[in-house]
Amino acid sequence: MSTIGTFTKNENGSFSGSIRTLTLNVKAKFVLTEGESERGPAYRISAAGTDFGAAWKKTARETGREYLSVKLDDPSFPAPIYASLVEDESGDSHTLIWSRRNND
Repeated sequence: MSTIGTFTKNENGSFSGSIRTLTLNVKAKFVLTEGESERGPAYRISAAGTDFGAAWKKTARETGREYLSVKLDDPSFPAPIYASLVEDESGDSHTLIWSRRNND
């Protein structure tokens, strides 16, 4: 796993920050979907006015801590990027942690 972004939670419940990988360096926002769908994502993720991901609210089984399960995708990506947005120890910021999923 690797840290690919840092975000700050805004007063309206959205998040703003940046995502940085070897090929991606963008300012991004997680915007609440306001209950568009019961099973749909809680957030839409956008950069430069273009949606390129979504996030779902989850709770870790072991710790009971809440986090966001994130999927980023774009035609320029060879495959979707899966990550988790987790609150850091201080509670002041959130870290986007990348993970590789195996579809076997």
